[in-house]
Amino acid sequence: MMKRLQRLEAWSKQAVVMLCLGILMTVACLDYLTGYEMFFFIFYLSAVFLAVWYVSPSFGSLISALSVTAWVSTNIAAGERYSNYFVPVWNATIMFLFYLVVVVLLTKLRSLQCELESRVRQRTAALNEEVQQRARLQKELVETAEREQRRISYDMHDGLCQHLTGTALVSHALGQKLADKSLPEAAEASRLVSLVEEAIELTRSLARGLDPIEVQTEHLADNFCVLAARKSKRFNVACQFEGHQAVPLHDVKVATQLYRIAQEAVINAARHGRAKHINIRLDYVDGKIVLTVTDDGTGLPENARNGNGMGLRIMAYRAEMIGATFHIERLSNLPGTRVTCTLDTKNTSKSHAG
Repeated sequence: MMKRLQRLEAWSKQAVVMLCLGILMTVACLDYLTGYEMFFFIFYLSAVFLAVWYVSPSFGSLISALSVTAWVSTNIAAGERYSNYFVPVWNATIMFLFYLVVVVLLTKLRSLQCELESRVRQRTAALNEEVQQRARLQKELVETAEREQRRISYDMHDGLCQHLTGTALVSHALGQKLADKSLPEAAEASRLVSLVEEAIELTRSLARGLDPIEVQTEHLADNFCVLAARKSKRFNVACQFEGHQAVPLHDVKVATQLYRIAQEAVINAARHGRAKHINIRLDYVDGKIVLTVTDDGTGLPENARNGNGMGLRIMAYRAEMIGATFHIERLSNLPGTRVTCTLDTKNTSKSHAG
C-alpha cells in the first residue's frame, strides 16, 4: 500500500513537472506572438506557483530561471532592441529576484499549510482515540452494570428469598402453636405468614427484573412473550407481544441487547408514560429485524430528545453497540410513544465475521 502511494505521488509530481513546462512554453509562445510591447512576465507565475507548491522550491527556482530566460529571449526575438547589453541583463535580474521572492513566500506558506495539516491530523487522531476509549469505557460500564445486576439478582434470589422463606416457616410454626392454644394472636401470625410470602414473591419478581432470563436466539419470540407477561403482572398493564416466531438471529449478545431495549422501553412506558396498553412487536422485513414498542401513555416529553433521560441514552447506546438504528417518536394521531430499533442482519453478519 505504501509503495502504491509513493508511486502515485511520484506520478503526480511528474505530471506537474510536465504541466509546468507546458505552461512555460505556451506563455513563451504567446509572449512571442503578441510582440515585445505586451507585458507577459507575470503570466509565468502560474508555472512558478505550481512548481513550488506541488513539486519543490528548487524546481520552482528552476522554473523561475527558465521563465526569465524565455521572457527575455522572446522579447528579443520579437524585435525589441536595447541600447546596450546591460539593460536586458538588469531586467532579467530584477525579474528573477522578484520570482525568487515569490518562491520564498510560497515555500513558507506551503510549510505553514503542511504544519497545520499535520496538527489537524494529530488532533483528529487524538480525538478518534478519545472517542474509541470512551466507547470502550461505555461498553465496559454497560457490561459491568449487567454483571452487577446479575450478582444482585442472585443474592436476592439465593440469599434474601431463602431468608424470607425461613422466616415464613418459623412464622407458620408459630401460628400453628398459637392456633393449637386457641389464642387470638393466631390470626395475626397467619397474616404475618401471608405478608412474608408476598415479600418472597416480590423479591423473586425484582430478581427476575434484574436478571430476567437467559436470552436464547432460537426462541427470541418466546423470550419477548415472557417479558410481556411479567411486565403485565408487575405494572398491572396490558402488555402483549406479537411478531415472527422465527427470526434469523444467531448472536446471543445481539439478542440480549434487543431484549434489554424492549425491557427498558416497557418500563419507561409503564412508569413514566403511565401507559395502560403496551405492544411489543418483532418483525423481519427485507433482511432487517425491526423491534417496536408502542404504548398509549402520555407521550414523549418535548425535551426528551435533548438526551436528559438516562433510559433513552441507555437504549440508544445498546442499539449502537449492535450496529442498529434507534428512533423514538411521539404518535401523531394517538396518545403514546413508539420506540423503534432496526437491525440489518447482513451488516451484523459481516461485522461479526470480520
